[in-house]
Amino acid sequence: MKRRILFIFLMIGMLLTGCSSQSTSGTENKDSKLKKVKIGIRSSELRTWEYLKDQAKAEGIELEIVNFSSAVDLDQALASGEIDINAFQHVAYLDLFNKNNKTDLVPIGTTIIAPLGLYSNKYKSLDEIPNGAQIAVPNDPSNWGRALVLLQDAGFVTVVDGFDGNGGEDKIKNNPKNIKIIPVDAATTPRVMEDTAASIINNGIAVEAGLTLKDAIIHESKTAKPYINVIAARSEDKNNPTLKKIVKLYQSKETAKFIEKTYNGNYIPTFISLEELSTYKETYSKH
Repeated sequence: MKRRILFIFLMIGMLLTGCSSQSTSGTENKDSKLKKVKIGIRSSELRTWEYLKDQAKAEGIELEIVNFSSAVDLDQALASGEIDINAFQHVAYLDLFNKNNKTDLVPIGTTIIAPLGLYSNKYKSLDEIPNGAQIAVPNDPSNWGRALVLLQDAGFVTVVDGFDGNGGEDKIKNNPKNIKIIPVDAATTPRVMEDTAASIINNGIAVEAGLTLKDAIIHESKTAKPYINVIAARSEDKNNPTLKKIVKLYQSKETAKFIEKTYNGNYIPTFISLEELSTYKETYSKH
């Protein structure tokens, strides 16, 4: 009889232990351990990601921000597994990196447009810029091409048929005003404004030089689809639910308001689907 009672107590104990173990495990997986994600950024968007770090924590995600200097290639860091995602580049730049390095990094969500602008210390409108004027552009292929599209929007040049978004002297089909393109290092584009009629300057560099979008004669808008910035990940992580949560947090109305207020309108929150983003090359042929 005593053995039977002991056996019953042992069985009850095992059942209670099993239930307790299952409950504890579920809580631990769901709530007690933050899911850690390491993101690589440039300093220009640091305030946005510090804001998102707090939002992510409330969702059970520990977001570690790695602020890389310009000397470090964030896509190489992502491809090598040093970071989990990055957010610093537009989709055309990402595609060019993949092509040149035979990598398979993918956009998992759009963030902002940091508009490229045409700035001048000498002229206040496009009509004032004379024939034969010198205009400086960033000399890296992606932003050089981006500058040509902006000059095309301004009516100064026409790019070649089948334009791939990358710049070069050979990418100009028509140049009715005989504009002289001066390619320079992107970091020097504000300084050469003194020696040229105008200069096309990347947004982050313009802000660092004390310029705002309001100072630009012309600048990109949300329709500049190839130049929408993205959060990028390795292809095997594109459906990771934690990363999708981070994208959702970025694309919230609250984050958009934070960006607009914090950066005084210099960054334009731009949230479109990945399917729509994938058609960005059509933008070139529409000009």
